[in-house]
Amino acid sequence: MKIMGITLLMMGCLMAFSIEIDIFQGFDVSEAFYNAMSPFQVMEVTELFVLFFLLFLFFTEPVYLFIKKRKGKEGR
Repeated sequence: MKIMGITLLMMGCLMAFSIEIDIFQGFDVSEAFYNAMSPFQVMEVTELFVLFFLLFLFFTEPVYLFIKKRKGKEGR
């Protein structure tokens, strides 16, 4: 859970930094936000598949460990 939180916090901080730099360069907020999200819009199908597969693996491991831990407590 900590790893997911740290990852999301780092992503948010880096996106905010990117948006701030774009605003300082003269873009308005909507253009700066679009520039921060544009790498996800130009991905091809295979890149999107790999991205979602890695996200799936990233989120299923904590769920599996939680269920395994919960079943261990019920058996006692």
